[in-house]
This record gives sequence, structure tokens and C-alpha cells, in this order.
Amino acid sequence: MNIVAFVLSFVIFAGGLVLMGYAPEIEGLELVSFLGGILAVSLAVAIPAHVLKRADR
Repeated sequence: MNIVAFVLSFVIFAGGLVLMGYAPEIEGLELVSFLGGILAVSLAVAIPAHVLKRADR
């Protein structure tokens, strides 16, 4: 289960970084896409910090 959570977190993290990188290219939705990237990166950090800590018990 830890491997699946790590891979999922890594994919979400990388996708969030890509979304933040392409945010200036998206006409009219720059702010929304950048905030979506920030939320994705935050979620990717929260998964190992909170969810995996509880799964190890």
C-alpha cells in the first residue's frame, strides 16, 4: 500500500508542477490553473504526511 501511495503522490506532484508551469500559456484561466497546480502539489505532500502516517499503525 505504501508503494501505491508513493506513486500516486509522485504523479500528482509532477502533474501539479506541470500545471503551474503551463499556467501562463492558458489564455483566460491562468489563475485557476496555477491555483489548481498549487492545490495538487499540496495534496501530493499531504498524502505521505498524513495518510501514510496513519496506515503504518
